[in-house]
Amino acid sequence: MTTTHEPKLSFADGDLMPAFGLGTWKSEPGDVGRAVTEAIRVGYRHFDCSPVYGNETEVGAAFAACFETAVVARDDIWITSKLWNDAHAPADVIPALERTLADLGLEWLDLYLVHWPIAQRASVGIPASGSDLRPIEDVPIAATWERLEEAVDRGFVRHIGVSNFSLPKVRALVDHARRPPEMNQVELHPYLQQKDLVASCQALGVHVTAYSPLGSRDRPERLKAADEPVLLEDGRIRDVADELGATPAQLLIAWALHRGCAVIPKSVDSGRIAENFAARELVLDPGVMERLAGLDRHRRYISGEFWAMDGSPYTVEWLWDE
Repeated sequence: MTTTHEPKLSFADGDLMPAFGLGTWKSEPGDVGRAVTEAIRVGYRHFDCSPVYGNETEVGAAFAACFETAVVARDDIWITSKLWNDAHAPADVIPALERTLADLGLEWLDLYLVHWPIAQRASVGIPASGSDLRPIEDVPIAATWERLEEAVDRGFVRHIGVSNFSLPKVRALVDHARRPPEMNQVELHPYLQQKDLVASCQALGVHVTAYSPLGSRDRPERLKAADEPVLLEDGRIRDVADELGATPAQLLIAWALHRGCAVIPKSVDSGRIAENFAARELVLDPGVMERLAGLDRHRRYISGEFWAMDGSPYTVEWLWDE
């Protein structure tokens, strides 16, 4: 490994976001607070949250303890959260944001994302049936977006963006928004490289964050397919990692960073938290990037099929525009 600078993404107003961060999806209560505290101690300065993860209160308590003991200052860390699908109605957006701020113990967020381009009935967490979902025509993204723009105007958030948006959906917002989206958080790894989406978003001035960069092996069983490929066990990835004196996880994290993307691997294990952080120091030459480019199989681990349940107004084809 060769030491390199801390990678950061630059925003139009001069703000800099650490490109490497800690994801908190699937981090259980009782574990996530310790993970956040340990990550801050190690040097993490970017944290990705969402109310649907069910752990923002504990994450907020960890932040508060670190601020109080001067381990880190609020201005020195980047905190992202998201608007869940049941709060897309314009009247619900700001109240949902205020709940997230209260749970995290913050006065403002660095980045706030529309979690999915999907609308649900109010107060529905995870939909149980198609009747829990609302057609997007009933709650257009443009109307939701106006309230995110208002959140910036009011100082609740500094930057706004989207998650799980296809390129046509991103372009629609860029073309019509008063404050265009500044981030698109999507699944990215060598099996799902989404080269056109990444390049086109970056050309539009929209940064990209890679979620599930290690293949999300610990996601809920209901989201897994039978006999699915395991990214971290791919022999070609292991071979490249061995050649570089790195772990497969470190290689996958470095791959995302070398594409100019942010990346948010999740862990609650102190050893893995430190190991993942060290991936920032891994330099990949063009030959390595070319070898990894050959692994693309357009394989989604988060397929979105759960939005296409019986009675749903959504299809997977509509979601990804593929």
